[in-house]
Amino acid sequence: MINSNVKKTALLNDNDNVVLALEDIPRDSRLSSGHLVANVNVPRGHKVAIAPIKKGAAVVKYAQVIGFASMDIEPGDHVHTHNCAVEDFDRDYAFGSGLTGAHTRPVTEERTFKGFLRESGEVGTRNFIGIITSVNCSATVARLIADKISKSGLLEKYPNVDGVVPLIHGAGCCIKSDGEGYQNLQRTLVGYASHPNFAAVLIVGLGCEVMQISRLMDEAGLTENQSFRKLIIQDEGGTRKTVEAGASIIESMLPAAAACQRTDVPIAHLTVALQCGGSDGYSGITANPALGVAADMLVAAGGTVVLSETPEVYGAEHLLTRRAASREVGEKLVSLIHWWENYAAKNGGEMDNNPTPGNKLGGLTTIFEKSLGAIAKAGTSPLNGVYNYSEKITAKGFVFMDGPGYDPCAITGQVASGSNVICFTTGRGSVFGYKPAPSIKLATNTDMYLKMEEDMDIDCGDIISEQVSLEDKGRQILDLIIAVASGEQTKSELNGLGDHEFVPWQLGAQM
Repeated sequence: MINSNVKKTALLNDNDNVVLALEDIPRDSRLSSGHLVANVNVPRGHKVAIAPIKKGAAVVKYAQVIGFASMDIEPGDHVHTHNCAVEDFDRDYAFGSGLTGAHTRPVTEERTFKGFLRESGEVGTRNFIGIITSVNCSATVARLIADKISKSGLLEKYPNVDGVVPLIHGAGCCIKSDGEGYQNLQRTLVGYASHPNFAAVLIVGLGCEVMQISRLMDEAGLTENQSFRKLIIQDEGGTRKTVEAGASIIESMLPAAAACQRTDVPIAHLTVALQCGGSDGYSGITANPALGVAADMLVAAGGTVVLSETPEVYGAEHLLTRRAASREVGEKLVSLIHWWENYAAKNGGEMDNNPTPGNKLGGLTTIFEKSLGAIAKAGTSPLNGVYNYSEKITAKGFVFMDGPGYDPCAITGQVASGSNVICFTTGRGSVFGYKPAPSIKLATNTDMYLKMEEDMDIDCGDIISEQVSLEDKGRQILDLIIAVASGEQTKSELNGLGDHEFVPWQLGAQM
């Protein structure tokens, strides 16, 4: 017997052969689009076929290929991992063909935020003191220094200092001293050491590691001064002496750090890391495109937005190359895609190992589908640059930074590259923080927002439930970015998150 209750679905493009379930659809329910009946139970956020799809034929969503039918699919069938799979297909990169005036958003008003203007000319959104480790062997000592300062009560005398952050990691030794892994880590450490969200930095090493602090300083042009100091545990005489020396150094840095004051600066000084994690079937139609609107607004005002996670643009990279400001920029992105294909194969993996189990439970079937939703975060602005992991970003506008799909690792690179705010969309829920950069959480659906409201900053589910426009939601997101950049705390900051998500990308043989 057919259930006469009509269930809401969304046809995202007239060329699609699937629709998105906007609510749980019981078997035999009628669909609001396609004039069909569901052949099986279909969870919210998943897909339903609205046309016959023969085995081997393309499954199309967003007017793009998201996979290929692994068996015949009938109208009304649930389309997911049991009948849709990834196969190679040709993509037309059409470098720069999508650059039109339609992608340039006019600036309607000059906006500012209250940031910390540093001597370098860069602007911080926070005012931390950092303790960076060159190697895992100095990790505990760095944490002990931070703990000693925290427990001493000193920070209470300096309310303008946001805190002392120990940045510890699991690398730094027994790697090739001129290999990819070394270069990645060195760029990351240098990027954090010079990050504008730090008023001062202490770097701590053991002394015998491959990642020698003296070499790092020489190659990066860093010199010791009031705001940058180093300590070597073996030179200081062990744990206790290094902790005492480190605490003394931090204490000496505090007055100058506390003297830093916020001042009004143009939002062109904002560099926003665009991220998604725990994505679901709603990500590509709510939070991600809304963040894309905010990204375009910021770019129009002279700011910078940074997309990353190269495996999560796989299958959608041809849409980004169309926006490449030059053929060189587009070809660099394609070369990264090929590097990742080889990297996955070399390590016995596949590009479709991403999506995760949580992504699939939320309705995402293939990496192609996930990528098409993920790139919506970057709006429609021209792609002005493609950078290596943690490489210093010098171009303005929309840029791309290479990195893995593992969120803490990718965001570590984005912060090292200069991002001073993070916008993180999530459908399943995420509780990360990324000191020294504040992390804004955008929920893709209202149910999850209400369930995890203490961790979510904005509900984007009302784009579906209340028909809020992407334009209005994008303005709300940009308003919050500016408020957070000016000092308003995010939910992750209020929860005390962000001390343990410093995860440099480790590459190469660990010997």
